[in-house]
Amino acid sequence: MEKRNETVVKLAQTALMAALCFVSFTFLQIKIPLPGGDATSFHLGNTFCVLGALILGGWYGGLAGAVGMTIADVLDPVYIVGAPKTFVLKLCIGLITGLVAHRFAKINESTDKKYIFRWSTIASVAGLGFNVIADPLAGYFYKQYILGQPQQMAEVLAKWSTATTFVNAVVSVLLAGVLYNALRPVLLKTGMIHATRTKTSHEMAN
Repeated sequence: MEKRNETVVKLAQTALMAALCFVSFTFLQIKIPLPGGDATSFHLGNTFCVLGALILGGWYGGLAGAVGMTIADVLDPVYIVGAPKTFVLKLCIGLITGLVAHRFAKINESTDKKYIFRWSTIASVAGLGFNVIADPLAGYFYKQYILGQPQQMAEVLAKWSTATTFVNAVVSVLLAGVLYNALRPVLLKTGMIHATRTKTSHEMAN
């Protein structure tokens, strides 16, 4: 029963993060129209995808980003055709961030604030660094070979997408790192995350 309740809580938290991803992408974006009816944008959606992975783990955080931002795409006539690509990429952002933060660095097993800040930042860079490379590439092949868009238009979109995705990544790394480390003490007190007291190799060395 306890495990079932924990799963329900995790799903509720995932739904909350998905809603934040949706709202931040839908209402906190600067859309840049491109030829052929396409567009790219500066937005904060990835911030909450990464934050979700740091708080909830890679699977739940990635699922939150994938669901929240895919729904945002489906409701936008410009982005609707890219919804499947969005789902896969946002899920991957969360999985990579969670892998580095929780499987490799084990930030929930540390009480060292500097260690947690450093590795939460590295994890964010890993997840969003993947997106900087994968998003333009996936968009290019998706537009050209799945949607049949002319090569020149697909190339223009890929170039713009690279620029905006990079800026979004830098902003999201900074915001996610600050938000996670600011919220972590509160989340620990309220039981939204659980930190074990096992020392990491870093702490044992010191």
